[in-house]
Amino acid sequence: MGSGISIGEGAVWILTWFGGMLLYTLLDVAVWRRIAPGHARLLNLISVAFCMEGFLILLKTKIHFQPDLSCGVTLQGILLAAGCAAALYFLLDRFLDPLFEKMVPGSEERYQETLRSLGEAPLISFVQVCILAPFMEEILMRGFLLGGLSIRYGKAAALLLSSAVFALLHFNMVQTLSALICGVVLGLLYIRTDSVVCCITAHAGYNMISYFTTIRPVFEKS
Repeated sequence: MGSGISIGEGAVWILTWFGGMLLYTLLDVAVWRRIAPGHARLLNLISVAFCMEGFLILLKTKIHFQPDLSCGVTLQGILLAAGCAAALYFLLDRFLDPLFEKMVPGSEERYQETLRSLGEAPLISFVQVCILAPFMEEILMRGFLLGGLSIRYGKAAALLLSSAVFALLHFNMVQTLSALICGVVLGLLYIRTDSVVCCITAHAGYNMISYFTTIRPVFEKS
């Protein structure tokens, strides 16, 4: 990806991944919940993992994109990633999210329903939210989109575009507003470290902190 990617090329691949998201969602709703309701969440997790793997193989086959997970990994970068994770928690979960929830109460109700749904299978939801999602989203949004767009359009434009796409893929308004800020912070981390692994570490760390401080109490009440 030495020449980078255009906005159109980036849009095509984002829409392709969106199709993968629709596929595993459709499988969950139309197939797994009907034929194996007791194991639907586990089967959905497997579907998500297969869709991720298939998409990454497609990227490698069609445009020879394969993230270098060893690039830029330093102790300083990992420590910076840990600091970003903690900062995102205090900035978003403790400060901004409560404000966003008051601004969009309907969206907050849907968000709480999602949390209660995740509480039905806490271990599986932990794997999906804290491991699979950060891994895939950082490779796609920072490694592929931000990295590729910055070659053609510069880092500032690529940062704004990748952060906006990252936010839109969260769909829920409260999550979208938070994800936009999260995307900017993670994008700046990628620009600073040139490391997808540091971004994955920060994203996973933030999700884990949120899980154990915000989501788990919802699990215990469900």
